[in-house]
Amino acid sequence: MIEAEVVIVGGGIAGCSAAFHLASHGRRVVLLERGDIASAASGQNMGGIDSYGWGDAPDLQAHLTAGSLEIFEAVQADLGQDIEFRLSGGLQAIRTADEYEWERERVEMLRKRGQLAELLTSREARSIEPGLSPALLGAMYAPRRGQADPVRATQAFSRLAELHGARVMIHHDVTAVMPRPAGGYSLTTSGGNVVGDALVIAAGAWCGPLGVMLDLDIPIVPVRGQMWATAPVAPQSFHTISAAESAMTWARAHGGAPPDLTIRDGRRVTRHLYGRQRRNGEIIFGGDREVVGYDTTPDPRGIAVNRDHAVSVLPFLGNLPLARTWAGLMPFPLDGKPLIGRIPGRDNAWIVTGLASSGFGRGPMAGKLLADYLHTGAPAPVLAEADPRDRVRERRRS
Repeated sequence: MIEAEVVIVGGGIAGCSAAFHLASHGRRVVLLERGDIASAASGQNMGGIDSYGWGDAPDLQAHLTAGSLEIFEAVQADLGQDIEFRLSGGLQAIRTADEYEWERERVEMLRKRGQLAELLTSREARSIEPGLSPALLGAMYAPRRGQADPVRATQAFSRLAELHGARVMIHHDVTAVMPRPAGGYSLTTSGGNVVGDALVIAAGAWCGPLGVMLDLDIPIVPVRGQMWATAPVAPQSFHTISAAESAMTWARAHGGAPPDLTIRDGRRVTRHLYGRQRRNGEIIFGGDREVVGYDTTPDPRGIAVNRDHAVSVLPFLGNLPLARTWAGLMPFPLDGKPLIGRIPGRDNAWIVTGLASSGFGRGPMAGKLLADYLHTGAPAPVLAEADPRDRVRERRRS
């Protein structure tokens, strides 16, 4: 039997960040991952890091994005981990007059908050990203957006946790969680038993089944996200690339529980786009979001829609055949808000999840905020926006 102060379940970016920061506080940490580190959503995304800077009065979103960006920078520049981080800036393509007016108002609002964004004409945008379509009306430029390799970055947090004394145990599938009479928790895994004084649930899209083991209803739904990639090519794209269509659609109507899907009840409601060119030359894009249970089989129809959208933004992609496609499951909260903090009604149980499709770019700071809260007992004020209270509930017994 293995003993720890804190047992973390989940080897994605948030769980590994929490392990690193808790171990940095001197806590004895064991992290359990049923597969390999970064084998789920944290390693299957495009590696985008969204941020508009802290602004004058940073809310939770600013903390998660700007804070995570700074952590990524430190991991690359100060802690000796090559995660392929680059402060590339990001461009959000504008295709219609309606999108242009919406982006203009959005940039104005961001700048009033002290955040960094700029509305570019088509010519200005193509001067820094020459492959953009001349048919675009412009783009929103966010200079504090970045990118990193998702697998390398998540594994770097795992290594850093180990360097600070944490124990990372892969291929340990948790099959039961039981409160101990003397306090803390006992976890049965495929590799043996683990006990800890505190439990952190960081299992991404699998938080729901883990909650059942504790008779809890955790309001997380697995949402399938799809990706595709070209073969490696010479450098042709230099920023993270997105499009205004879905951002505008969801800002006007989030569309139910969970919010911000591209396909709802079998009907497409919008197209969503994000992508970049990796250091190895691959160009990767994705964006579809659909509730399909735990099915990770890519849907060729969604891939085709996404590729057409990408070609409308970067026409040269039309000449590059697909080399591979894949899909992963993202943890979408039913109410659209992250879950970060102490689980109500359970002694010393904690959760960090619900970062939806932005888990990679927001996970480092989410893990840090959770770790600092657990270590000190005092939550950062912004965590009021992510409080699990009244959201994680007892399961109803039939």
